[in-house]
Amino acid sequence: MTIRRGLPPLLVLLALTGCSADAPPAVQLAEVKRAPVTEVVEAPATIGARATATLRSPAQGTVAKLYVSDGDHVKKGQILAKIRSPQAEDQLKQAKKAAKPARTPSIGMPRIQLAAFDTSALDRKVGAHFTKAAREARKIDDPRARKQVIAAVDLARTQYRAQSKALAGITAQLGRSISQVLAQTAGGLSASMSSLQAASLTQARVAVKAAEGTVKALTIKAPFAGVVTLGRASGESGAATPGLSDLLSQLPGGGQPLPNLPSNGAGTAVATGVPVSSGDSIITVTDISKLTISADIDETDILLVKEDAEAEVELDAVPGATYTAGVAGIGVTPMQSSTGGVSYPVRLSLGAGTFDDGTKAPAPKPGMSAVARLIVRESPEAVSVPASAIVSSGRESVVWAAAGGVAQRRVVKLGAQGEAVVEVLSGLSVGERVVVKGADSVRQGQQLP
Repeated sequence: MTIRRGLPPLLVLLALTGCSADAPPAVQLAEVKRAPVTEVVEAPATIGARATATLRSPAQGTVAKLYVSDGDHVKKGQILAKIRSPQAEDQLKQAKKAAKPARTPSIGMPRIQLAAFDTSALDRKVGAHFTKAAREARKIDDPRARKQVIAAVDLARTQYRAQSKALAGITAQLGRSISQVLAQTAGGLSASMSSLQAASLTQARVAVKAAEGTVKALTIKAPFAGVVTLGRASGESGAATPGLSDLLSQLPGGGQPLPNLPSNGAGTAVATGVPVSSGDSIITVTDISKLTISADIDETDILLVKEDAEAEVELDAVPGATYTAGVAGIGVTPMQSSTGGVSYPVRLSLGAGTFDDGTKAPAPKPGMSAVARLIVRESPEAVSVPASAIVSSGRESVVWAAAGGVAQRRVVKLGAQGEAVVEVLSGLSVGERVVVKGADSVRQGQQLP
């Protein structure tokens, strides 16, 4: 829980009046005056870095080369370490092999040839009969009858030829219809095969990109400038790593599964030649170019905190030093506080620090504990009374004012609440006198000095 504390006023706020001989010695009065009042919210805080990145091994292997040591300052893009992973390189080869376009097998269309009707022998035989019939018809003496018979023979010959031709056409049309149906079936099957091959090729190319990314990540580079801290390698397997191994397992040939994430053991300090597992912490880069502070503000005070509010910070590691700070961001995600209540994170920017004698304080390190004092309300010309004059009565704030020499109960509205004095927004006027000692024992109408 945060603690409200006030800054001592710069001027003497109230002149205490002496008690009369008739007033109880335990009751003292003071005059309401104008004076500056500052309300402060005090909260535990922690020093943080501008950015922190933990760089992990992308695959199982060994540390081939380590280019930095603990505490080294590095630049963005600088090579920090290289991991040797035959397994990752082999997976890349397999993925590339699977991604080579395969020749689409041609689907032969079955050919069905209907047997044609061979009518040549019949045609010759029938033709001979037509010729013989025509010859016999010409022997008829009656011209009219001869003409009619010859016409009938010619008509029969014509009809026979037409019927033979129609039969041949029907056979040909049937063959073409069957061929078209077979061609459509074969075309659909060929399109389906092509779609399946295209999908498999796309999947294989995705696996290639993933494998290439893993191999590229074997060279560990600094994502930004900062100070490095070497990690610890487990060298053991833990929970399975999804992703690339799942893709490779679906390719022709299967592919070996990727190594697993390490367990949370103590591990071995990272050094050249040390075996590492996928996910092992190799190096942590911390950007300390700009330090921040994270303070946990109690829910009862968080609504008082405003953007750009000023603050002071004291560090446990630097006794006697005070650092300037300012509110940079107010979080909205609630957290469980150490006292069981709810608190909210407030981010502050950290400025320079000085000791009590004016000398410069050293720069803190990320993770150090601190106490932040945030100025949440200020009133330079407040109508103010000593904090001891305020008596809580349920939800009301009450003071005992001396009106005509007797105690009068006044309900007041408070503003900024300092450690020694508080601001009264309504209920009192400058120049009035109020009970500042023994207020708990005063009763309505009681005689006051």
